[in-house]
Amino acid sequence: MLLMLNTGLPIAFAVGFSSMIVGFILSGNIALEKLGWTTFQTVFNPAWTPLPLFTFIGCLVAQTKIGEDLFRAARLWLSRLPGGLIVSSIFGQAGMASVLGASAPTILAIGPVALPELERYHYDRKLSLGALTCGGVLGPLIPPSGTAIIISGLAGADVPLGRLLIAGIVPGILLAIMLSIIPVVRCARNPSLGPAPGRVSWSERFSSIKMVWPVFLTFLCILGSIFFGIATATEAGGVGALIVLVIAVLVYGVRGKTIYTAMVQTVTINAQILIILVGAGFFSYIVGSSSLGRQLGEAVAAVGNPIFVVITIQIVLLILGCFIDGMTIMFITIPIFMPMIRALGLSPLWFAVLFEVNMEIALITPPMGINFFLVRNVFKIAAGELFWGVLPYLVMLVIFLFVVVAFPPISLWLPGLMMGR
Repeated sequence: MLLMLNTGLPIAFAVGFSSMIVGFILSGNIALEKLGWTTFQTVFNPAWTPLPLFTFIGCLVAQTKIGEDLFRAARLWLSRLPGGLIVSSIFGQAGMASVLGASAPTILAIGPVALPELERYHYDRKLSLGALTCGGVLGPLIPPSGTAIIISGLAGADVPLGRLLIAGIVPGILLAIMLSIIPVVRCARNPSLGPAPGRVSWSERFSSIKMVWPVFLTFLCILGSIFFGIATATEAGGVGALIVLVIAVLVYGVRGKTIYTAMVQTVTINAQILIILVGAGFFSYIVGSSSLGRQLGEAVAAVGNPIFVVITIQIVLLILGCFIDGMTIMFITIPIFMPMIRALGLSPLWFAVLFEVNMEIALITPPMGINFFLVRNVFKIAAGELFWGVLPYLVMLVIFLFVVVAFPPISLWLPGLMMGR
């Protein structure tokens, strides 16, 4: 599989073909029959029904000016802080994450709006683009999250999607605050890195709320209905998609051609993900049919200390994130690691949140960090310069990961308050 990936073969075919070859060697034609059943079970699995709905929300929001409104509102409220514009970009990305649920669109929604303002006030370019790069990782953590849907689908009944979405709220807010500490401290010590934009009246601040009400409405309808047991994740996604569609048409003047573009993007993204899932499902079958799972279980039992095992897994994932993209890591490792977590008696939901955070870090760790290359190419900055801008935020992300490891209630407290289903 790794050999195929290194030749540039798409993830779905690298995972699927390698599993098919090994399965045929081990089991003969039975493995090929299983491949057909895996394809059927994957495509018709109700666990994936929220995916096109949340993807459509993200694709449609990306066609509006919501990102611009979020950044301007955050700028008015946070302008007095040292490095206030950088902090505004981070919280603007947090706001976009609450409706987009993905990393790259979050960066592309806020970056082109924030960067001219950052340059206008002569903010340090490395510090600014480092924040935009790392702020994008809030997308996979703050719900609704495409990453959460995939993790929940791969993990099965142990990680209900609704609870995983709610579990990302508190860690997402905490991460946004922790990332904001870096520009505040550095700009307070050296104001030339990011001068405060100036005073803003309270009337301007309160008037900015009217610019961001669509985000709050969408966020509350989706997550509120899940939290209070009114709707499942799929039903909430349907309601959210309808609300975003109405807002896009009535408030932002979106018309048929733009809606059609969002629909085509949604279909394309979901088709790509489902093809990958077919390959990943067959990979899981091969792993489960071999002695690998049993051997790993025995190795875990020999260690004895569950937290040590979890920390070791996090370190392994951090290393993998430097060389393999996050989606490939999820499909390869979740079928292996999740049974180990169950065997240790630990919370699969907590581990799923840890997995989300680790996949965020994989988005920015070179040489394979997707966000890293996206920012470098879109905003025209040298890789070395961007690396030094990203580094302090990357250190903070790793610290945040081990904070969530050390304090499980950060992830589990809010899902524990959920009602109904």
